[in-house]
Amino acid sequence: MKTNQVELLAPAGNMAALHAAVAGGADAVYLGLETFNARRGADNFTLETLREACDFAHLRGVSVYVTMNTIILPDEVGEALECVRQAYRAGADGFIVQDIGLAAEISRTLPEASLHLSTQMNTHNLAGVRAAARLGAERITLAREVSLDEIALLCAAAAEEGMEVEVFAHGALCVCYSGQCFMSSMIGGRSANRGMCAQACRLPYELQNKALQKSLPSPGDHLLSPQDLCTVDRVDDLVAAGVASLKIEGRMKSPEYVFAVTSVYRKALDAALAKENAAITDADRDRLTDAFSRGFTTAYLDGKRGNDIMSYQRPNNRGLFLGRVDEVRDGAAYLKSAHALTEGDVLEFWTRKGNGTLTLGPVRTDKKGRYHLPLEGKTRTVKAGDRVFRVRSAEAAFEDDAREPRVPLVGTATLHIGEPLRMEFHPAAEADIEGAPRTTLAVARRLQAAFPDGVSGVAEGAPVEAARTRAVSFDDVAAHIDRLGNTPYQLVNLTIDMDDGVGIGFSALHGVRAAALDVLTEVLTAEGHGRTLPRTIPREPLPAARPTGCRVAVTVTNPACARAAKRAGAHLIYVPALNYRRGEAVIAGQKNAAAEQAGYPKGCIPIMPVADHEAVGGAREAVVDADVWKYAAEGKPLLAESLGAMERASEEGALLDVGSHVPITNGLSLAVASEFGAARVWLSPELTLRQIEEVAKDAPVELGVLLIGAQELMVTEHCMLMSQGPCDENCAECPRRKSPHVLKDRKGYEFPVVTDAMGRSHLYNAVELDIASSMPELLAAGISSYMVDATLMNAEETAHAVGRAIRALHVAQNDGNAIAKMPNTTSGHLYRGVS
Repeated sequence: MKTNQVELLAPAGNMAALHAAVAGGADAVYLGLETFNARRGADNFTLETLREACDFAHLRGVSVYVTMNTIILPDEVGEALECVRQAYRAGADGFIVQDIGLAAEISRTLPEASLHLSTQMNTHNLAGVRAAARLGAERITLAREVSLDEIALLCAAAAEEGMEVEVFAHGALCVCYSGQCFMSSMIGGRSANRGMCAQACRLPYELQNKALQKSLPSPGDHLLSPQDLCTVDRVDDLVAAGVASLKIEGRMKSPEYVFAVTSVYRKALDAALAKENAAITDADRDRLTDAFSRGFTTAYLDGKRGNDIMSYQRPNNRGLFLGRVDEVRDGAAYLKSAHALTEGDVLEFWTRKGNGTLTLGPVRTDKKGRYHLPLEGKTRTVKAGDRVFRVRSAEAAFEDDAREPRVPLVGTATLHIGEPLRMEFHPAAEADIEGAPRTTLAVARRLQAAFPDGVSGVAEGAPVEAARTRAVSFDDVAAHIDRLGNTPYQLVNLTIDMDDGVGIGFSALHGVRAAALDVLTEVLTAEGHGRTLPRTIPREPLPAARPTGCRVAVTVTNPACARAAKRAGAHLIYVPALNYRRGEAVIAGQKNAAAEQAGYPKGCIPIMPVADHEAVGGAREAVVDADVWKYAAEGKPLLAESLGAMERASEEGALLDVGSHVPITNGLSLAVASEFGAARVWLSPELTLRQIEEVAKDAPVELGVLLIGAQELMVTEHCMLMSQGPCDENCAECPRRKSPHVLKDRKGYEFPVVTDAMGRSHLYNAVELDIASSMPELLAAGISSYMVDATLMNAEETAHAVGRAIRALHVAQNDGNAIAKMPNTTSGHLYRGVS
């Protein structure tokens, strides 16, 4: 249901939030069902309530997109596809998808549905746009890490492919590239890629220099917690860049948040579309802050990636700053504030001994105009000078009403004696309601765009008779037709054509009016009704791969480890493309020029990075002037860690391996990888042994798993080493990169941090993975390639790890036995599934 030149897309975690989104002026909403969505902690919808939601939205010209933005496990493929089909049948207009296999299958079997690629597909370059087109997408949600210059470039490329671009405009920022975070999963089994993120990034950490054995200074303890994105003052720039949809984050947020934020962005977008000067006021900005704020930033949109985008001191809502306590006397604080307070507001005091909240009772002020705030409980420690924030505004409470916003109508009633009573209603055009509230205008505009040829509801009743006693008046007829209080409509204009001396019962007026509105309702919601599902024709199975033997591979970041691995018997040696650069050898996470005395052995396979931006504007690729693709060549192998890299490798004729950063978790996604030209796929670390067995059955490509090494948990555009002080972003000369660093959590676990040549950080698990003792089961499951990740190892450790992998393979192949499990290691998810 395309209704506007630029769409405002709002979140709906439940029915009340959906009502709030539409009441705030959203052109579309996105929501999740009970499974397969990345916010499983929201209330979410059932298929039955989805039908209700679609009818509510479509009546007002609003589109409904269903999120299917999780990885799909092997035994869930059929259920996920049926879920999509039934959601489409219930009225859904489009689907937001992460899994490449599910995306391709929706495009193949349900082409009538609009396919949107989730931000978790990590689309941030031109090859990613082309890959999206290859999957059959109509829309791409870009990674949050792209700048305005990049957005304009990608929008133009998408338009050439017949696709739209959606960007996040407001709300929480993940510190990690979306779809690349395994932190919650590996620490507690709650997978962000399954909608169960435990937000480990919002917990306190210390940055430590391991060489010096000391903690480093930082502005706060929450070193992985970004501020919230706010682009309300840049909406005109986003529109000019060619963005088709502005997305508000927040399916876990309250209806009050959804209504407030949507309302403000509706105002900003209307001004931008009308090419008017910015209409946003300080009161609007305060409203956004009141709704929820960790502090606001435009972040990557303006090329910012340093400390100024982070919320180091506080990982949760800080609210609206009201002022500092003026005085504490007689058990009460006195506050002078320019912001009006009302009963029911929730205030938070920031004191040296912690924070305390107060729910405001009846508002009282002294003769100086200061608010009188009684102190109790934790707020008794409040002193003069302490800061006060409002974290919940009573005035912002959203009153849910399923009839609002009402659809503005123009009506005509004809009462001619001897002819049938006739009524007709059609949605009002914007011109009919000039000066109406912004939301009402939005409803009219959307319906006018959705039905450019017009639409109406007409009904007729019994013939009109002459009055036997008292004739009905014009005012009587108008008043009874206008009784729409229990309907989702409002009458903005009514024309009555009636003869003199008409006699008619008011119930007849009510009946015909109701019948005409029923017809109109059915027409307005018909797009989501009566959909038929095409018969699904099974995919032609691809021929099964027949590996010629088993291989031990190793990922190294310097020539010394590469040569040590080769001497230890590694069959395949992978090197991150950035570590091929002169001066970029890294040993055990530390930059070390001494390691480059000899070059890499021949035959090393380059790994294309997770993040590989176009070299425009302030992108790191433009600043550093590094082209990782110079290491790619036709007929030569490379490993792709993103969908975009898969596409470019395919285009350049490289021999393609797909890395575990592209989450391959089922047969459909394996088939897509094969169709892109992959010969080997390194499976997602979130699969269990049983799931690996299922994926491996008749797999069309060779399969590999990480066997030994530190599991990468995050890839971040923000450099985690910045927290210790000012940074000139000259990564090639950065002295911090020459020392080993860790983030230490509250339990004492130390998570290694490595920053690459682009200044992007890589966070690794505190406990090394080692599943070499499971080699017999992995062989039986169908795995033929085994990776040792030596990123955090020196040459001696690399040789030992590779030797251990070779030994485990030989023992399992020769007599089916297993080597002993290494102490103080983890088996990851091999025997512990994700929730």
